[in-house]
Amino acid sequence: MKDEMKEDIQKIFKGEVENDEETLVKYSRDASVFEIRPQVVVFPKDSLDVQNLVKWVNENKEKYPNLAITARAAGTCMSGGSIGESIIMDFTRHMNKLIGWNGIDSITVQPGMFYRDFEKITLEKGMILPCYTASKTLNAMGGMFGNNSAGEKTLKYGKTEDYILEAKVIFADGNEYTVKILSQAELNQKISQNNFEGEIYKNISSLIKNNESEIKEAKPKVHKNSAGYYIWNVFNNGVFNLNKLLVGSQGTLGIVTEMTIKLVPNPKYSKLVAVFMNDLEPLGRVVDDILETNPETLEAYDDKTMKLAVRFFPDFLKNKGFIGMVKFMWSFLPELWMMIRGGFPNLILLVEFSGQNDAEVEKKCKDLVEKIKHFKLVNHITKSEAEAGKYWDIRRQSFALLRKHVKGKHTAPFIDDIIVRPEFLPKFIPSLNQLLKKYDKDMTYTIAGHAGDGNFHIIPLMDFSRDDTAKIIMDLSESVYDLVSKYHGSITAEHNDGLIRTPYLPKMYNEHIIDIFKQIKNIFDSKNILNPGKKVASNEGIGTKAYIASHIVKEHSHSHQI
Repeated sequence: MKDEMKEDIQKIFKGEVENDEETLVKYSRDASVFEIRPQVVVFPKDSLDVQNLVKWVNENKEKYPNLAITARAAGTCMSGGSIGESIIMDFTRHMNKLIGWNGIDSITVQPGMFYRDFEKITLEKGMILPCYTASKTLNAMGGMFGNNSAGEKTLKYGKTEDYILEAKVIFADGNEYTVKILSQAELNQKISQNNFEGEIYKNISSLIKNNESEIKEAKPKVHKNSAGYYIWNVFNNGVFNLNKLLVGSQGTLGIVTEMTIKLVPNPKYSKLVAVFMNDLEPLGRVVDDILETNPETLEAYDDKTMKLAVRFFPDFLKNKGFIGMVKFMWSFLPELWMMIRGGFPNLILLVEFSGQNDAEVEKKCKDLVEKIKHFKLVNHITKSEAEAGKYWDIRRQSFALLRKHVKGKHTAPFIDDIIVRPEFLPKFIPSLNQLLKKYDKDMTYTIAGHAGDGNFHIIPLMDFSRDDTAKIIMDLSESVYDLVSKYHGSITAEHNDGLIRTPYLPKMYNEHIIDIFKQIKNIFDSKNILNPGKKVASNEGIGTKAYIASHIVKEHSHSHQI
């Protein structure tokens, strides 16, 4: 069947259509715990290719009942959002271009552009997209749109949704539409159109207005949330912005082909304050006091992460050159002395400030130290960019180190993106550690994340050759998400639902809200041809707990890592 499908697609498609064994194996994985083999992988040359393929899928859905398109950029999704059983559409080969600048503070690009290339372009003009992720050397712009990506600077600057000014999106009818902010008059004009686009605007606006109070009540009371369709900001301050719904929808409502992105000036001066905590009891109050000083970032990692850095110290020295290596080793002396004197603190907070000059930034750091001195915490203002870089290296690279050095175990992101309000952290983190401690023999893990938001990333390493790996993943997911629910948090702040969390959305939302999500999917994609099983389970069972358990990768094929 797959050869027949390939031949049919090639008739209407300019880009490559591939179904050889090597390609199908490669695209059966992303950065998640799953392995799902597609039928074919396509590489569109342009928007017309995408439009033609969507129309072809519509026309051939009866011939191939499971026909669907999963849009994919760099494949760094940790939730299984960029894999599927039918057609994978990879944008990175051809649709990876800069379309153009719109003044100094806005840029239009295609979804296949890697963020690392995007950042080079923007930094040339002193501008940056500040919601970049920790995986910014790997991910692409389409993934940031699909996941509503966030990162270490999100505390101050927000998520991807806050930077999408306009997008070109192909809906399930196979036509491309420009999506941007609309006034009420412009929305009324859209609604009056007698076409597919008009029906979307009419039905979505009615659905949200008719359920306004229930939707408001259901909004998770946390700083970041990627669970479910983000229905809360579509109507805001008298305007209607459908991009608020499309960003973070993981390609389940439409396929983005161009995005126009707002940029901000890149701060030239920054400095870091490291705060060391042995006792987590005052953590919520410490975070509150730090936030009052308006830091650029407030990150955290645990003692396991720090010990890992010291244990595998030589890895940090690679590619630094002799002088860089000496500086880096010298900068580690305080931590080595700390270990000799009595061990590492339980948690290390990284507080970064930026400003127009060095004196301004230094003052902000000293003001912070003064503000939190009553907590009697050890703290350290970094003296150089290299010293600050040491802490960021540990925060950003510890997980890669763990994966590299723990033999026989592989990454298992499934409880990797939980968030609760910072005031709950002193009770939440010990309770979380108690749950994880039960599985000490089954997995190795570190905890790091965005302390200012209460958003923590836990990505265990597990032995996928064991028969009980799937059961451990399912059982621990239930326990951790119950704990998150108890503290009124979200099961995913940044990494999205994908396959791994879609079945657990009822832990956060009642039946009525879950039904609204289903209605949204049906309004945009009644034939379920766009990335089925993410956000809303499909009729075929994709996006259910049974599907998770049966598609977790087996050891023999786990060598492919993004």
